[in-house]
Amino acid sequence: MKNHVQLFRALADETRLGILMLLYAEGELCVCDIIAALHLPQSKVSRHLAYLKKFAIVIDRREGLWNYYSINRSNHLMQEIEPFLRNSLKESAEVANNRQRLLEPSRDKNCS
Repeated sequence: MKNHVQLFRALADETRLGILMLLYAEGELCVCDIIAALHLPQSKVSRHLAYLKKFAIVIDRREGLWNYYSINRSNHLMQEIEPFLRNSLKESAEVANNRQRLLEPSRDKNCS
């Protein structure tokens, strides 16, 4: 039951939910991509990613100077909630806007 509570706490926060929705939509993102998409400071994004990682909701990998995050697909609770989140992606204008910001040409692709 404790794992369920942690998952729902993670989903109850708008920033963490936004991060999860982006990760479901894109598969894997660098921290700088999440910052650009959500228009949030690096410290806030990193804090929320650390929370999600602590409870095994996301996983990360390091490549050079960059950390990339993705959904932890081995977490059975995330597997159960994935259909709900995927359906929400189709209907969310906010997620569509966040994803569009990932494509903006003015973004600095050499972020760290």
